[in-house]
Amino acid sequence: QVQLVESGGGLVQAGGSLRLSCAASGRTFSSYAMHWFRQAPGKEREFVAAISWSGGRTFYIDPVQGRFTISRDNAKNTMYLQMDTLRPEDTAVYYCAADAGFPTTHWTHIDYWGQGTQVTVSS
Repeated sequence: QVQLVESGGGLVQAGGSLRLSCAASGRTFSSYAMHWFRQAPGKEREFVAAISWSGGRTFYIDPVQGRFTISRDNAKNTMYLQMDTLRPEDTAVYYCAADAGFPTTHWTHIDYWGQGTQVTVSS
């Protein structure tokens, strides 16, 4: 088992930045590839970004490529998502997720979830 807690969400104007954090506890953090998903109202939960077990590989969906940066600190059992040049269409609840595979891009295949943090981007 691994427990995940997100933080860092909030309200920001278009073009602004936010940094999300995901703190993990329980089983060995470095045993999991870490992921960010998001879910907007009325839409299916979608994959955003993933980082491999050691942090050496990352993977992003095209709409966030070049604007978002995923990273992890295995010594601190924490993952991050730096979000820059935010757009109104980035508005969603953002979820931290842990899975044995990399990348795991469909939400039904994820092993563990955080509770989510709201990100709202105003135009």
